[in-house]
Amino acid sequence: MKHCFFAIILVVAVAASGCSYESKTTTTAPSSTGLASLIGTWTSAAAIPTATTCTDFKWSATEQTGTSATGSFSATCPGNLKLQGTASGALSGTVITWSANGSGQSAVIPACAIALTGTAELGLNSIRVPYSGSTCLGPVSGVEVLNRR
Repeated sequence: MKHCFFAIILVVAVAASGCSYESKTTTTAPSSTGLASLIGTWTSAAAIPTATTCTDFKWSATEQTGTSATGSFSATCPGNLKLQGTASGALSGTVITWSANGSGQSAVIPACAIALTGTAELGLNSIRVPYSGSTCLGPVSGVEVLNRR
C-alpha cells in the first residue's frame, strides 16, 4: 500500500512538472483616428472680412463615426449674409475633406441656397479650413482657422 501511494504521488508530481502555467497580459493603447477630437464646438477668431471672404464661422460637431463627423454650422459672408446649415467631414489622417450646405439670409435677401467645400487640416486644438463655394450674393473663398471652445 505504501508503494502504491508513493507511486500515485510520483505520477502526479511528474505530470504536474510537465505542465506550466503562463500568465499573459496584453495591453493595447486606444486607437485614435483624431476624429474624437472633432466633437464639440469650434469657432473662428475675429477676422477682417473682404469682398469674398466669410467670417464668424461656428461648427458644432455632434455626430461621428469611425472616419466622419457631422454637425451644424453658421457663418457671416459679404453683404451681411448669415449662413446656417449642416457640415460634414471625412477624416483621413489629419486631413478633413468637408462640405457644408444650407441657406443664407440677410435683411434685404430672402433665404437662398449656399454650398461650401474644402480640405481642412486638423491641428491639436484648431482646424485650418480653406473653403470655397457659392452663395446667392456670389462666390466666396478664403481660409479660416477654427479653435475649440
